[in-house]
Amino acid sequence: MTVKMPKEIEEIGKALEGAGFDAYIVGGCVRDLFMGRAPADWDITTNATPEKIQGLFSKSFYENKFGTVTVVTESKKDSVKQVEVTPYRADVSYSDKRHPDDVLFVRTIEEDLKRRDFTVNAIAVNLGTKGAMQVIDLFGGQKDIEDKLIRAVGNADERFTEDALRLPRAVRLATRLDFDIEPITAAAIKKHAGLLRFVAEERIRDEFSKLLMSDAPDRGLEILRELDLIAYVAPELMEGYGVGQNKHHTYSVWEHNLRALKHAAEKNWTLEVRMAALLHDVAKPRCKKGDGPDSTFYGHDVVGAKMTLQMLERLKYPKQFIEKAAKLVRYHLFYYNVDEVTESSVRRLIAKVGLEDMEDLIQVRICDRIGSGVPKAEPYKLRHFRFLVEKLSRDPVSVKMLRLKGDDVMKIAGISAGPKVGFLLNILLEEAIDDPTINQKQKLEKRLKELAAMNDEELQKLAADAKKKAIALEQEEVGEIKKKHYVK
Repeated sequence: MTVKMPKEIEEIGKALEGAGFDAYIVGGCVRDLFMGRAPADWDITTNATPEKIQGLFSKSFYENKFGTVTVVTESKKDSVKQVEVTPYRADVSYSDKRHPDDVLFVRTIEEDLKRRDFTVNAIAVNLGTKGAMQVIDLFGGQKDIEDKLIRAVGNADERFTEDALRLPRAVRLATRLDFDIEPITAAAIKKHAGLLRFVAEERIRDEFSKLLMSDAPDRGLEILRELDLIAYVAPELMEGYGVGQNKHHTYSVWEHNLRALKHAAEKNWTLEVRMAALLHDVAKPRCKKGDGPDSTFYGHDVVGAKMTLQMLERLKYPKQFIEKAAKLVRYHLFYYNVDEVTESSVRRLIAKVGLEDMEDLIQVRICDRIGSGVPKAEPYKLRHFRFLVEKLSRDPVSVKMLRLKGDDVMKIAGISAGPKVGFLLNILLEEAIDDPTINQKQKLEKRLKELAAMNDEELQKLAADAKKKAIALEQEEVGEIKKKHYVK
């Protein structure tokens, strides 16, 4: 095998071999090379101890218990900025089903390869700085690459009981590489699916996110379901499996959600959009009333947002990510028929969603449409809605966009800092959403003086009336058509 190595990898190899040590590239980078792909990162293994490795590379750090030394290069390429160099090792035992209790450094590359997860990741290639390159493939990894198979190294039961995170990792690899999972390995995954209970939610989250960001995440979800892993990753999704919808849908809830996700992946949209596309109808089984073509799913957007919050909190996603995904699920049913929706109602939607997230919301809606089996992703009315959002983007849709600030309110109303300042600003915002022409400093100051002259009871009634009006307008505009969206 002849491989053109990055010069940074060659230099590390020369330093190790020049000091009398072995140097092999191993793992995913070798797999990618055999597949004709550019490795995203490079891993080197050697018979040198961590102390010896650090002695050879002044720019390096060692901050783990597994012997891995990170060598920092001068490269500007992400793939070789930092290169992990790890001594040959064997993992002694895994009492927590995830981390080795201890790490034993071993003398040969063959011993090291025996502890690796899948055959396609258990191929080593020496760097060849002192002669011809040598491929070490003890478990038929090259053949499995040719046959497009994910196969456990050695005894599959042992590999998965050692480290339960290998269960979803097998699915993720199969999805990313467009491989199948070898039958014995697949049976072992299904047998040991329950071991995911012992894996930290953050680790499951990371594997789940990587799967969603693959080119075919819908296939990955199907594999998770077939191998009983979905129950330990996102059990909420399984509630929709086999659940029929109504005359507005060809597919079951499960199929619809996966098709929506598939379109998001095909468009290379963000993780937030992919997550919301997958979860936008997650609550339909809990909200379903009746059967057949006239069944309904009233309120599934609201319930779905709550389920999204719960699911993503359980998986330890960042707070900002959770809130955005839940928001996209909550408002994915927004109404947008041309000539039937007022500009004020669009401004109210922008105020709820945030101008910065409106395009993502539109993308989720497109995924919903494609998932329903419609041929056209973006009809005229949706393009018109996008135009309307852009047109109204400069209108006041948040307190920050008012031409009157908190200090102005305190000065004009003669009040000190406190909740009332925000209360008054929100009343002004509600009125500006209805009529953006009042968002001028003089007009706002005049209106604020009128509000300041009211007592608290009058202000509370004014705010309540404004809220009721907004709800009534929305209901009037949407009417029976919005109901249709709720049942679709």
